[in-house]
Amino acid sequence: MMANPHRGEASLAVAGVARVLRPSFAALVAAEEELGPLFALVERAADGKLRLSEVAALFWHCLAERDGLNRETVGDAVAEMGLAAAAAPLRALLAQILQGAG
Repeated sequence: MMANPHRGEASLAVAGVARVLRPSFAALVAAEEELGPLFALVERAADGKLRLSEVAALFWHCLAERDGLNRETVGDAVAEMGLAAAAAPLRALLAQILQGAG
C-alpha cells in the first residue's frame, strides 16, 4: 500500500518497510486522547517544542496497518531516521490536522 498525499497520508519506514500514515478521524481522536488537544500539538511543533515521544505517538496512532508492530518499534524507527527525516511525514500529518481534507 502506498501513501496517497491527496488524502493527507504520508509514508514512514518502520523496520525496513514503508508504512502508510493515515490521519483518519479515529486515529486523530486516539492521538488527542493521549497527547492532548491537537491544536496545542501543532503549536508545540511550530515552536520547536514537540517531543520525540509525541512524534512517535502521533505516528503510532496514524499507522494504517500495524501488522505485528509495537510502539517501541515505531519509536525506534523515528529515532533511527532522526527528527530531520521524520519532519516530512510529520508536516504532512500536521497539515492534515490544520487543513482537513481539501
